[in-house]
Amino acid sequence: MFTLNVNGQSHDVDVPPDMPLLWVLRDVVGLTGTKFGCGVAQCGACTVHVAGQAMRSCVLPVSALGSRPVTTVEAVGQTPAGQKVQQAWLEIEVVQCGYCQSGQVMSAAALLTHTPDPTDADIDAAMSGNICRCGTYARIREAIKLAATGRTTAMPTVPIAAPAGPGAQS
Repeated sequence: MFTLNVNGQSHDVDVPPDMPLLWVLRDVVGLTGTKFGCGVAQCGACTVHVAGQAMRSCVLPVSALGSRPVTTVEAVGQTPAGQKVQQAWLEIEVVQCGYCQSGQVMSAAALLTHTPDPTDADIDAAMSGNICRCGTYARIREAIKLAATGRTTAMPTVPIAAPAGPGAQS
């Protein structure tokens, strides 16, 4: 039996000590915002905060938590950095399919908590383990910068070529 502090609430869970935190959160506690992606800590979809640090819950045994508090995507918006990140995600319209986004948001919020004014290198290092199959990396970077500074920069665009003239086929 383990007692977990998840999103500020205490949960007594009767699970094996080697059960990954991801499955405890999803199947026992009932918080399904944290996603299963790869199961080997390579994609970032399962990212949660453990005592404020971004960690991959798919490989973290519940017994390794001790008394450290866990924050999931369901509660990260209650933190100053999480609230800024979520607002920036909406303003920049980061999400496409959305599957990876809970992990992306959690990694970005941890970054801004520890590095309030990140450089591009800081962003790259913090977000490097988060895979987005839709390729929204430019928007993710822009949203992190907006969350950090309150300002956006010009997003690069791809010009659409106009038809060559009358009778041109498109």
